[in-house]
Amino acid sequence: MHPDRTSTTRFPVPVDAALRTAGWQPGRWDIKQAEYWADTLREHTSPAGHRHTVFPAAVEAWAEFGGLHITPGGPGRQVAPATLHIDPLHGLHLARTLGDLGRALGTEVSPLGEETDTAALLAIDAEGRVYTVDHTGDWYVGRDIDHALATLIAGTEPARLTTG
Repeated sequence: MHPDRTSTTRFPVPVDAALRTAGWQPGRWDIKQAEYWADTLREHTSPAGHRHTVFPAAVEAWAEFGGLHITPGGPGRQVAPATLHIDPLHGLHLARTLGDLGRALGTEVSPLGEETDTAALLAIDAEGRVYTVDHTGDWYVGRDIDHALATLIAGTEPARLTTG
């Protein structure tokens, strides 16, 4: 477990409030559920033969935040804040999409959850960076799960991924 995961000042106040309302608390850790998701993703093969990758950064994010339905409590700073469901099975049937994103980024990518209002898929890479994939493109939302949650819950505009 990351040493900062039990800090009570880890997130900005509105982000912390939304997380706690969703059931998160410092030290939350459900590794049994995270391992279930990891096994389910590893066992799934698309009809075209595409498979998911599972790595420690994803499992750690699932263990701490998995299962949460997060609803922001106020307006966004730059864009509408995202209502989130942290459950990697939202991306179960998107192994090819995530594989393509991973190849473009030069890393492995695994599903993390969904922005429930827009059905944008949340994804995490092997380094812990978080992205969203929606009908408009691919977006970088944070260098780690903490920054990504702060970006999404606070309604800070993410950076669009571009080629080149």
